[in-house]
Amino acid sequence: MTHLALSKISKDFGGTTVVQDFNLDVKKGEFVSFLGPSGCGKTTTLRMIAGFEMPTAGQIVMDDVDITNQPPNQRNVGMIFQAYALFPNMTVTQNIGFGLQIRRESRAVIKQRTDEMLALINLEKHADKYPYQLSGGQQQRVSLARALAVRPQVLLLDEPLSALDAKIRVSLRSEIRAIQKTLGITAIFVTHDQEEALSISDRIVVMNAGEMEQVGTPFEVYNFPQTRFVANFVGSLNTANAEVTDPAKGLLSVGGVQFITASDLAARKKGEAVRVSIRPERFSFLSEHKKDNALDCVIENITFLGSVVRIQIKIGDSNFNMDTFNNPFLELPKLGSKEKVTCSKEAVLVLDE
Repeated sequence: MTHLALSKISKDFGGTTVVQDFNLDVKKGEFVSFLGPSGCGKTTTLRMIAGFEMPTAGQIVMDDVDITNQPPNQRNVGMIFQAYALFPNMTVTQNIGFGLQIRRESRAVIKQRTDEMLALINLEKHADKYPYQLSGGQQQRVSLARALAVRPQVLLLDEPLSALDAKIRVSLRSEIRAIQKTLGITAIFVTHDQEEALSISDRIVVMNAGEMEQVGTPFEVYNFPQTRFVANFVGSLNTANAEVTDPAKGLLSVGGVQFITASDLAARKKGEAVRVSIRPERFSFLSEHKKDNALDCVIENITFLGSVVRIQIKIGDSNFNMDTFNNPFLELPKLGSKEKVTCSKEAVLVLDE
């Protein structure tokens, strides 16, 4: 059942369209991420759900109630910002209970709810501290508890982890996801970090220049990108110029080397120039388990990246990166050596703009 529906949402600022024809149905308890580069319209869309911006066109419905033109204080949503936005003169307990005070809840209800939230974020021992006495990760946990204390219908998170260092970001995003699952609350998460979106989302909305490029599960968005922008923005990607040699058989020429693709070439003509895309991890050295494409290559460079070893290979006139998992017994080829690599036809993507 649809919990939150955005229909044909658009937003103009001074004649400039920043969000255009945005359509999305979100189920109750779903965790959806808006992913895209700065200026793509993801935060503006989030602010329209919160009521901080009003759509130029379109409709927002929550639980069958049209909230398109309702002010923020009449929408039952919780919001977490990049800057923690905690009151510096209030303790952790007071910050968490602030929304409940505004709603004129009784002292007993406020205490019960703040105690529940403190336990949820594991900060019971810090209840009487002030924000300046907490780390960045602890402050963001307090911000999360404050947003959840009022039992919102939807939780909105506007790049809440971008001000934190890398290790804290990873641990806190896991905590946010675990809390969201525990409470069963619907959440909309804005980020420009593809790893964040891929790791914690039920679905991802990839945005570019105010428009939706693709909506799907992390698995679908990464493995089956529908546009060249999505393929380039989500994950590492090899790209090369190619020519269609046999549309019916899915044959392409990449720098004079034949590739087979599973992409539909029915609408392409023989000799048509296209662009092919292949994820680095889809290449492997040729073994007894030969895939559709068996290709001669020359080893150009080898880069150690910790858990991954990136090998630059030259196939015909085109350079590609190949990623392989590192292990202490990995035998790497020598620079300049001639090898054979392979990839499946499904790995060779031919994408439209």
